[in-house]
Amino acid sequence: MSLFGTDGIRAPFGEPPLDRRTVTALGAHLGRRLSARERTPRVMLGGDTRDSTPELWRWLEAGLRLGGAEPLLAGVVPTPAVAWLTRELGAACGIAVSASHNLHPDNGIKLLDRDGGKWTTAAESELENALAAEPDFGAGEEGAPAAIDPALGARYVGALAAEIPADALRGLRLVIDAANGAAAPWAAELFAGLGAELTLLGAEPDGRNINRDRGSTHPAAMARAVVEHGADLGLAFDGDADRVILADERGAVRDGDAILYLWAGDLRRRGELEPARIVATTMSNLGLERALAADGIGVERCEVGDRAVVETLRRSGLRLGGEQSGHIVDLRRSATGDGMRTGLEMTRLLAGSGRPFSALLRDLRRYPQLLRNVRVTRKDELSRLPHVAAAQREVLERLGADGRLVLRYSGTEPLLRIMLEGPEQAAIDAMADQLEQAIRRDLPAEAPAPS
Repeated sequence: MSLFGTDGIRAPFGEPPLDRRTVTALGAHLGRRLSARERTPRVMLGGDTRDSTPELWRWLEAGLRLGGAEPLLAGVVPTPAVAWLTRELGAACGIAVSASHNLHPDNGIKLLDRDGGKWTTAAESELENALAAEPDFGAGEEGAPAAIDPALGARYVGALAAEIPADALRGLRLVIDAANGAAAPWAAELFAGLGAELTLLGAEPDGRNINRDRGSTHPAAMARAVVEHGADLGLAFDGDADRVILADERGAVRDGDAILYLWAGDLRRRGELEPARIVATTMSNLGLERALAADGIGVERCEVGDRAVVETLRRSGLRLGGEQSGHIVDLRRSATGDGMRTGLEMTRLLAGSGRPFSALLRDLRRYPQLLRNVRVTRKDELSRLPHVAAAQREVLERLGADGRLVLRYSGTEPLLRIMLEGPEQAAIDAMADQLEQAIRRDLPAEAPAPS
């Protein structure tokens, strides 16, 4: 059984691999692995508001104890809080129980190393192999849940608040959508504690409504509320609050590209972006690259995924990177995306500017962008597909320096994804049609009937 995907384990609760047998055995193997390196290692546990989260904690705790580890339970906290607490308290590992932006009944398990970063794929594979070799280790264990220590979450929020002056947000009017998720118990404490006036949405979790018509994947309600309440800015977190999407005072939704533009520029002006480059994924808009270049800031591209962002930051010795989805990493302060920290940076910047948020983004011109998925029956190397390769060359020649093309297979679905950017929407629509026709010639959607 393959356990780990691009962002940990994720599945409907109660079904493999999120059944009791597998999760308890996972905890036991993890505890054994950590205990081989230190005596009674501590493991930080937290998670989001799904009704299945406490049960998953209980299974993990039983397995961890059997494997020789000591669980510490922070309760409902954002995934970045688990990461911060793991590093702050010197725990050997952190576990966030969350399915991020997925809806109920899905849940998930994310493993974090002692520095608060996500486990490497190699480390995940080793644990997966151990579980495959001994799948019933700890499977019969029962255990009472550890007592939740609410001071742990408060400690994280206090550390965030201490990063900017007290009352720095006084007079700022914010709409905050907590997605009925992990930010719900903490967002008001953080932002109102610094002086902001709040309108809260998605702050009444019932165990099943996480991300439902709320949060960063559904920001429309937050954007409308900004206009209705005359707010200065809106923030929409996802279920585990490791990402955030914004809306300006006019209700225009602003994604991670806008956040990277503002944050990078602010760091540059303060002399804190050396070298003057950031990391963005292949999906970030060309307009971001052009706007930052005008400020003397370069962009290094990487594959999609916050793990790839962090790896590129470390390899290139850079500080700031992120994704359009609102996963933003300031590597000097965190090894993972942190939606509440990102929101705090944006509100601090806005409060100190004396200008509307839309005015701060005046020089960020987004190029028209097209995303199209083409269903395929196999995933051959693109360079070996004659019609696709020819169409790709022609499109790249037509775009020149005024656009971008990304062709990539989905990692989880039978899809070939087309991403095009250019100065004119009609032109990139026509190019996408050309590419799709070539894909369908080389990789027909239906396999040919046997002769």
